[in-house]
Amino acid sequence: MTIVAAWVYREGKRIRQASLDQPESWQVKGDEFIWIGLHEPDAGELQQLARHFDLHPLAVEDALEAHQLPKVEVYGEQLFMVLKTAALEDWQIVYGETDIFLGRRHIITVRHGSSRSHHKLREHLEAAPSLLQHGGDYVVHGVLDFIVDGYLPIIEAIEERVLVMERETIDNPLQRRDARAIFGLRRELIRFKRIMGPMGEVCNKLINLELPCIDDNVRPYFRDVFDHVRRVDTMVDGLREILTFVFEASSLLEQQRQSDITRKLAAWAAILAVPTAIAGIYGMNFENMPELKTEYGYFVVLGVIVCACSFLYYRFKRSRWL
Repeated sequence: MTIVAAWVYREGKRIRQASLDQPESWQVKGDEFIWIGLHEPDAGELQQLARHFDLHPLAVEDALEAHQLPKVEVYGEQLFMVLKTAALEDWQIVYGETDIFLGRRHIITVRHGSSRSHHKLREHLEAAPSLLQHGGDYVVHGVLDFIVDGYLPIIEAIEERVLVMERETIDNPLQRRDARAIFGLRRELIRFKRIMGPMGEVCNKLINLELPCIDDNVRPYFRDVFDHVRRVDTMVDGLREILTFVFEASSLLEQQRQSDITRKLAAWAAILAVPTAIAGIYGMNFENMPELKTEYGYFVVLGVIVCACSFLYYRFKRSRWL
């Protein structure tokens, strides 16, 4: 059995460990509840739990497929939730899934693809028995909050990289690899945005709908998680706008650089056209040409060339073409 942990709680405190090889240890009574954490279980393992805790077959099927969008479904007196986890690897957002079966006296969490263990989360919840005694619905809040808190470092890391790219774009033209990076990050943010919408809907349902196994005293905690989801969603929208601005600003700056180069080339071409034209005229081999026999004609022509080129250089420099 791919079990991470299985404990029975009473008044927010551990009272005994449950063994999944011994179904009789799963029994709870009174105000006790059991929290079973699984990682990548197979069909046989989930079916064993489904028979004991009366899990709905469709929920078990969804938990095995692990390719669902975030959602909340009601099956009788039980809830089934799908939550999406995320991690940043080589500037790509890799997604996992956490499925939750919530009943009156049990909560089963099933992790797929997530590298973040619930071990520290369990310790954190157990450190506050006055809250954990609320039961499985408070554990649901803890898991949901744990997952949403994992989104923020991803967005902050992407934000730092985008700000660096924004600063570099002002001084250097956008290279092909930079363009690929911008479009890659934008693509990842668009995919992430598709997750944030359903995650917000999950929180909204837990806050506003009358759902089994969700106590009214826990709803304010879900509202806090919903605020975190909206904050991350707003940051994602802002990053997408910044990436679009970086690309557009880089294109405008590149056009400006090309325009500056074009003006400089045109200015130097105009300056060089003066000596070229004069030399071309006096280079023609006609017998009768004025000033050919003038004693100081050569120096006069050189002076005219220097003066004309200097005047043009001054005008272009003043006009900031050079």
